[in-house]
Amino acid sequence: QVQLVESGGASVQAGGSLRLSCVASGTTWRRVCVVWFRQPPGKEREAVAGIRTGGLDTYYHDSMNGRFTISQDTAKNTYYLQMDSLKPEDNAMYYCAASGLSCLNNWRIPQRFDFWGQGTQVTVSS
Repeated sequence: QVQLVESGGASVQAGGSLRLSCVASGTTWRRVCVVWFRQPPGKEREAVAGIRTGGLDTYYHDSMNGRFTISQDTAKNTYYLQMDSLKPEDNAMYYCAASGLSCLNNWRIPQRFDFWGQGTQVTVSS
């Protein structure tokens, strides 16, 4: 059974930075698509950034505009989301999700992901 555990959420001021972590266990897939999603209050869940292990291809929501960086530490089986120049509109619960499907055509679609973490809250004040 795949388990994902996020951490790193906090309250910060606009312009600050945070690094979220997602520790994955139980996956036996040769290649995994891991995506960070976020869900602002009262809004739908949206994909922020994705990474395909093995090939290390990365994918980003256009509006992130270079502020966010997804990465992985293979030895620790941990995926990171570095968030810089945070804005109040980045306020959301952030989730990591994993799938054995190809990232290329699926990373933006929450319904394609079977395994989710519990989420970590990011609050950005102006």
